[in-house]
Amino acid sequence: MFNDNGSFLLALFEFFLFFAWFMCLFWVIGDIFRSSDLGGGGKTLWIIFVILIPWLGILVYVIARGSGMQERQLEQAKAMQARQAEYIQSVAQSSSTSATEQIASAKSLLDSGAITQAEFDVLKSKALA
Repeated sequence: MFNDNGSFLLALFEFFLFFAWFMCLFWVIGDIFRSSDLGGGGKTLWIIFVILIPWLGILVYVIARGSGMQERQLEQAKAMQARQAEYIQSVAQSSSTSATEQIASAKSLLDSGAITQAEFDVLKSKALA
């Protein structure tokens, strides 16, 4: 397949360029869809430009909108972190109050005769664990 070392190095360089373009393509497309200041038409035009004229499209996008790429990525990371913290807080709050609620509901079931004392003890130990 390769008749000398030069053709192998050239093929390796071409593979590297293709891989680099592919990574840049996904990075730029992700930024295009992440951008809230672009409308649907603007996003469509950027996607078409980046796909039809690959290297030039990516280069022009980075020159034109590259300054805000990091800011948009940081905004998304902060929003994701805020949603995660909110979820963790909601789960922590519900679990801290749910132990007493679970014991109270199990006690009412025990009083009504729906469960036995052994089942109540099991539910209580699970709630306290």
